[in-house]
Amino acid sequence: MGVLRVIDGRTHHLIELPVLRRGVLRMCVHLSCPGLVIGAVDLRALLVGDVLFRAAETAGVQARHNLVVPELPPEQVKALDRATAALGINPPVAAGLAAADVHVSDNEGTDSEHCVWIEVGPVQQRLTAIPGLHGGVSADPLALRLALLSQPHHEPITLTPGMLADAEQTLADWRGRVAEWARSPSRPIPEGVLCRAHSALADDIGIPGVLTVLRHVATEQEIPDGARFEAFAYLDRVLGLELVRDVGRDHPS
Repeated sequence: MGVLRVIDGRTHHLIELPVLRRGVLRMCVHLSCPGLVIGAVDLRALLVGDVLFRAAETAGVQARHNLVVPELPPEQVKALDRATAALGINPPVAAGLAAADVHVSDNEGTDSEHCVWIEVGPVQQRLTAIPGLHGGVSADPLALRLALLSQPHHEPITLTPGMLADAEQTLADWRGRVAEWARSPSRPIPEGVLCRAHSALADDIGIPGVLTVLRHVATEQEIPDGARFEAFAYLDRVLGLELVRDVGRDHPS
């Protein structure tokens, strides 16, 4: 995986992350928490930071990320910890405003002129409860992760029960297929698949493009099953959807 580029939310220019030239990515995720309550947009900001963290690590870059969050009531601190674990987010270090090269936020709240601001679009949600954030929710929390990653991170998104149901079905289908493909001899990932996936990631953390690559891999008949497995396992290092978790389990034929 080569150079990572992102659109700076203030200049709207696609720029190379300067941290890559030093071999260290210093990033800071800002949560707005309106009303001192963790909401869906805060989870989206955490996910954008997590994907960038994973992409950098996969590219061989040492990643460090901090979290800036208002002083929350104890129950919301617990909710934040619960959601971070349920959504598979690498936990950032809670800190004050830390020096960073990249800031991830749903508002232009960083005042440094010498950093990159990654804009996170607003989230409207028509859910009675958010998986991973509220207890007693039956949906797979990683379905929420997939739903939030399915659109460009700077665009508005509306979460609906139907969207979560579709994401949950997609995860179940992909995990079942990956478990089947794992039984086949390993094969190298086709170069074209790698190039398309890397290009998508390098272009403003283009996770929707990576998901498109996976859909192609899942349906392209000329790709051997062993190569399908390797592609899904490799790209899931960035996606964080636990696509290989059913490998070795019994599945109905």
